[in-house]
Amino acid sequence: MILRMTVEENGGYMSSSNRSSARLKALGALSLLAGAACGMAWALGTGPHGAMPLDEQQKLLDKVIGTSAINPPRGVDGLAWASIYIPADNAPNQERIALGRKLYFDVRLSKDGTVACATCHDISRGFTDRRSVSEGIRDQLGQRSAPTVMNAAMFQSMFWDGRAATLEDQAKLPVLNPVEMGHPDAASAMASINADPAYQGMFQKAYGRAPNYDDVGRAIASFERTLIFLDAPFDRYLSGDSRAISPAAQRGLELFNGKARCMSCHMINSSNPLGTDNLFHNIGVSARKQNFEQLAQKGLAAVQANGDEQALDKLAIETNLSELGRFLVSRQRQDIGAFKTEQLRNVGLTAPYMHDGTLRTLWDVMDHYNKGGETNAFLDGGIEPLNLTESEIDDVVAFLFTLTDKRFAEQNEAAFKEQQALAAKQRPFRDDALAHRETLPFEQRVMGAAGLK
Repeated sequence: MILRMTVEENGGYMSSSNRSSARLKALGALSLLAGAACGMAWALGTGPHGAMPLDEQQKLLDKVIGTSAINPPRGVDGLAWASIYIPADNAPNQERIALGRKLYFDVRLSKDGTVACATCHDISRGFTDRRSVSEGIRDQLGQRSAPTVMNAAMFQSMFWDGRAATLEDQAKLPVLNPVEMGHPDAASAMASINADPAYQGMFQKAYGRAPNYDDVGRAIASFERTLIFLDAPFDRYLSGDSRAISPAAQRGLELFNGKARCMSCHMINSSNPLGTDNLFHNIGVSARKQNFEQLAQKGLAAVQANGDEQALDKLAIETNLSELGRFLVSRQRQDIGAFKTEQLRNVGLTAPYMHDGTLRTLWDVMDHYNKGGETNAFLDGGIEPLNLTESEIDDVVAFLFTLTDKRFAEQNEAAFKEQQALAAKQRPFRDDALAHRETLPFEQRVMGAAGLK
């Protein structure tokens, strides 16, 4: 069982006063997660903020990726890797990767010494934190779910709203965010780093100069470029092994590319292996509790006052303006409530889903899309009811679980069983009347709960 420390069973958020006691109770209830990469089982949540202890994560990482590779990863064209995904000023080498790995696991990057990159991007939890929203220093909760860093090197932009253009830029922002890692400025972060004398030599070997904040971002990005996981049953099926995925998953693939219309935004093939269009869409997540027009007016005033990268980062993590998504970055009306199309690789490991973690299972995700999302004035025009049957939803979910890298096969199976059991108990986003067009979205808005008679 995978436990989410700060999210109650009904999906709501715990109050600040209850979080510490809840964490202690949850830790006492933690059990071994049966299965993981390399047939290993481990206990979750005994480190700060509910993460696996960092030394245990590093042992697991060694089993998953071995010694870091600077060659093009499996499943990625070598020319594309070198020309698209590797910046000219940060070509990977063993020294840079080693430095980045040390920084990734170093709690000194947080002001109170409790949070590392690996706290919210925990190797044992699909390189996420398995929370609806992430927890930073002083038990503060942000506004968004932490996306996985698996394959993040291949994105065209970073964060849910694309506010960082590169992996290097992304790595630096959480360190200076008051809710996340909390250093007031780069100088404070570097003072903490420089307390470890080993860093002097490591930075010199990696970049030929003394430790500096830009190279912190470069080094972490170099390490994260080793976290490519694209060797899944789906890939073996594409290569001609007809038995690599189940008949249900094969039916799900046909639905994915057809009736379910998933491929409209999540096209996935050898030339686009992540299953994302790298664009931003309003699919109605959280729309039922937002007045987007009013929120957009407040957001526009905020970014006009200060719209630099660090200010945007604070708005996204600290305030309810987070729900505006891409609009805070682009200031374009069509981007209100729009968030990045996430990758589908290893998606079985990274619940809960969406920017606010409100969808707890892939069945919830399918229910959300099946009914046509949540109606709002900015809903993407491609979001419409799908009329999927229950068995068709099961098949699409079966297919989605075939996208997990084989190194996490047993963890993937455990996650499938966990989600399946949860979905059997509750399907809060299911609405068959909307999904099958027995009721049209405008009816309740115009006529009230009784609909048209």
